[in-house]
Amino acid sequence: AYMLKYDSQHGQFKGTIEVKGSDLVVNGQTVKFYTEKDPANIPWKDTGAYYIVESTGVFTTTEKAKAHLKGGAKKVVISAPSADASMFVMGVNEKEYKSDIEIISNASCTTNCLAPLAKVMHDNFTIIEGLMTTIHSYTATQKTVDGPSSKDWRGGRTAAQNIIPSSTGAAKAVGKVIPSLNGKLTGMSMRVPTSNVSVVDLTCRLEKSVTYDEIKATMKKASEGQLKGIMS
Repeated sequence: AYMLKYDSQHGQFKGTIEVKGSDLVVNGQTVKFYTEKDPANIPWKDTGAYYIVESTGVFTTTEKAKAHLKGGAKKVVISAPSADASMFVMGVNEKEYKSDIEIISNASCTTNCLAPLAKVMHDNFTIIEGLMTTIHSYTATQKTVDGPSSKDWRGGRTAAQNIIPSSTGAAKAVGKVIPSLNGKLTGMSMRVPTSNVSVVDLTCRLEKSVTYDEIKATMKKASEGQLKGIMS
């Protein structure tokens, strides 16, 4: 309750938060709270929960996410890239979703930024190959002070004092939601000393000759049309 009420990035929650037994009550709405290590032990059926957002970052494969179904849930949305779950990005391929799919991935924040941009470029000018770079805020996996990192040496440097090159699966993920771009994009990430908001830069080699003004006009048209509310 305390962490929901006070947030270092977003400030203080303006509504009401209470604790009743093991439940959270937010603005008068009761929210069931569980502390199970295994999702299969969470009684989703008893709470009437139909859709589950799997955002722990731990159960990102279809097999692991299916544990939620054992507790009575019907659908699971993984809020991260998945090695084997069907991946969907709004404005890009959500119309391909079929109602019989139980487990889906909503990809990553970077992919949700990159994919609509790449789709507009590819649909209008045809991407031959491309390089993306994301300037990404530091995350909870990084260090507050220098220390050992299980991933690589530079990953152990202080997050708030360094620009740290890192890998990203966003470019590869775009190939999953836009099959015609599979293998055509690559990219990297720079972890920077900001606590929120990231940016993506996409450089492409195009099949069609195009001017900067034409690209801007095309993006503006998409943002006001089919991608309104997704691209701005």
